[in-house]
Amino acid sequence: MEPQIETGYPPKAPWRVGDIEIVPCSEHIGAEVRGVDLNALTDEQFAVLHDAWLKHLVLLFRDQRLSESGQLAFSRRFGDLDLAPKDQNGRPELPDFPEMAVISNVVENGRAIGALGSSEAVWHIDMSYNPIPPKGSALYALEVPPSGGDTGFLSCYAAYDGLPEALKRRAEGVTIKHDATLNSTGQQRTHLEPAHDVRTSAGAVHPAVHIHPETGRRALYLGRRTNGYVTGLSVADSEALLDELWAATTRDDIAWHHQWRVGDLVLWDNRCAMHRRDAFDPGARRVMHRTQIKGTKPCN
Repeated sequence: MEPQIETGYPPKAPWRVGDIEIVPCSEHIGAEVRGVDLNALTDEQFAVLHDAWLKHLVLLFRDQRLSESGQLAFSRRFGDLDLAPKDQNGRPELPDFPEMAVISNVVENGRAIGALGSSEAVWHIDMSYNPIPPKGSALYALEVPPSGGDTGFLSCYAAYDGLPEALKRRAEGVTIKHDATLNSTGQQRTHLEPAHDVRTSAGAVHPAVHIHPETGRRALYLGRRTNGYVTGLSVADSEALLDELWAATTRDDIAWHHQWRVGDLVLWDNRCAMHRRDAFDPGARRVMHRTQIKGTKPCN
């Protein structure tokens, strides 16, 4: 299917198709979807949701009651799923559901039941350090802390559109190596050597500006800031260009921050949206289930 070229920003007013209402959460990114039970989704309803996903980049579904199987079934409507990362002992976190990751700070019987703890997670695109990053992710809230742990999303379309023309010209044709050595909370991945030299450290190379395969729109594709490298430049010149691009991207006016409630499911398009997480009290419990939709092609 050829991309359907879209221009401008997402719809700013609520819109409705049948019983489904889509209410924008901010000017550039995010919409709450009302009037749908993800356990009983028809093909016609899914077509509406898919269209809304491409328009708004991130969809919020409140008050859902999803089992692990229900979340997997919903996520598979968007494509095949990646296997979840193994725990520190090399085992699936949920052996009966190997495609489901647990995002949690909870420790039970001396063992962490999930990943990423309670610290802040910086702006990033999921697994952009791989040659073919995931298409999208769905995160479902089972337990949430009384405060903190909010998730921010920003539009990579709006980031590109808002670049000064001179910086936009510099970004076109540039490729960036996305660091694989650190996770989104800044922890060293134990199976990789630390990034002593960003020019030679582990990671995949992607264009700084890529074209979304379904919408045809241009988006900045930066991955994460730490240990990024613009290929072919000196380290000093790479750092300077990345600093400019990140400063132009991580702006509050193109972001939306979600405050979680139990029963929320948030689905985001990893090809055109970045996200981050606020820290929260490590003594409070936060338990989420995440599914990840497999990518089908490298970024172009």
